[in-house]
Amino acid sequence: MTEFSGNAQTMSLVGFTAVATITLLLCVMTGPDRDDIDEFYTGYGSLSPMRNGLAIAGDYISAATVLGTGGVIALFGYDGIVLALSTALSLMLLMFLLAEPLRNAGRFTMGDALARRMPGRSVRIAACAVTIAALLPLMLVQLAGAGQLLSFVLGFSGESLQTGCIIGLGALMISYAAIGGMKGTALIQILKMVMLLGSGAVVAALILNRFDWDPGALFDAAAARSGAGPAFLNSGLEFAGGPHPEVDMITSQLTVVLGGACLPHVTMRMYTASSARQVRRSMSWAVSGVALFVLVITVVGFGATALVGRAVIAGIDPQGNTAYLLGSQAAFGAEVSTAETFLFTTVTTAVFLTLLASVGGMILACANSLAHDVFATRVQEMSPRREMTLARASALAVGIPAIILATLVQHRSLQPLVTLSFCLGASAIAPALVYGLFWRRYTRAGMLSTLIGGSLAVLLLMPGTNLVSGSPVSAFPDADVNWFPFTTTGLVSIPLGFACGWLGTMLSGRRKAEEQRRQYEAVEGWILAGAVRRGD
Repeated sequence: MTEFSGNAQTMSLVGFTAVATITLLLCVMTGPDRDDIDEFYTGYGSLSPMRNGLAIAGDYISAATVLGTGGVIALFGYDGIVLALSTALSLMLLMFLLAEPLRNAGRFTMGDALARRMPGRSVRIAACAVTIAALLPLMLVQLAGAGQLLSFVLGFSGESLQTGCIIGLGALMISYAAIGGMKGTALIQILKMVMLLGSGAVVAALILNRFDWDPGALFDAAAARSGAGPAFLNSGLEFAGGPHPEVDMITSQLTVVLGGACLPHVTMRMYTASSARQVRRSMSWAVSGVALFVLVITVVGFGATALVGRAVIAGIDPQGNTAYLLGSQAAFGAEVSTAETFLFTTVTTAVFLTLLASVGGMILACANSLAHDVFATRVQEMSPRREMTLARASALAVGIPAIILATLVQHRSLQPLVTLSFCLGASAIAPALVYGLFWRRYTRAGMLSTLIGGSLAVLLLMPGTNLVSGSPVSAFPDADVNWFPFTTTGLVSIPLGFACGWLGTMLSGRRKAEEQRRQYEAVEGWILAGAVRRGD
């Protein structure tokens, strides 16, 4: 059973339309005044820790996580669980290591945090460039996925209709960022998390009920219908075709752990907390929400394999992106009541809202960085109203190219783009944040070397991976330029990113390093303990 009934399609269309209308109204009602940049960038830190935590979790759990991770669990079993746990672990690392220093060092953007010690346009421009480079691929994935989701659920297959969906939804997502600002997008993320966790928990309960609440029976049934036997419940199935499967798996998980929570649309939520204590409490809620989601997606992913079959899932989409919806549908059994149809509609609407909210948050992060780090720093005293106008224009400047590119890549494998974003987060942004917040001798040359060197390493190595070519499920299956024998670039690019920062600092000379050490000691109490915060 993989076709959706006409009743489910009609209700899903109504749900999608209602969600799009309500969320846009929310953005209009909560949008900031024309000359209030603090409200646009941070929402004045007015959200409670629980709501801010749900917003952080909402930004963190993108549609790529819901559909992609669910697909990996359904197709590869144990390896998918490890990926989901790595996703949760990444947010825990952010919570314990970077959240408070980021909030204390920055004000609006990642560029603020990096430039706290090293004022100057070069660091801000590099931070903005890396922000856009890391988030643009993820935006393309979500936008292209929106068209595929609508065509899958609503039952149309025309390419022009999918392209029209991408353009229409892209315009809606730009509106979220430009009109709602930080507070508006936060409310959408909160609504998304409530719907996603609520509907997902009910579906997971229905699946467990089908197996008499015995997780072992669920796992055994999934292994039996996976076609892989016991290997489905053991490590290594996902990377079994590569020359170094164990190293490849470890590298992939390391990339997710280091890169996931360092992406700028997640770190920007740290600035919405009004104090260090609020950051800690917000992150506790965020980690709890993500941990609950990991449990839900594990049950639904295994349920999809047990009830639908791995071959059917892979036949519909080789990446398994439809597994979450197929598992939800299969949980209801052959006879579907009106209440169950309504619940399935809630699931599809929650995934649809996840696509909208994810791109809205990413466009906002890129627009904020472009307006604040690149344009506003050129003028000594830019008026708040002009900076607000720039931020909204920047949302258009980022969103329109993203829509155009998404229409071009919609029929390719999108996995390389997801991996590219995480690799940039792990290889360029994570080293820059760790060094910038904790290394006293870190210099401007070291910072630029980290951001540029780590990014170049990823961009040069990624075309050689098996995600881009050399396999039937790669982006270019007919080509074969697969010279890098791993799925991600992390094995080389992560150490290289840290090494570039160290080398750049060493080559700056002892005098520069000592100067930076003194500057860091002057702000160390602010960064690590929150003694003073810029702009307070």
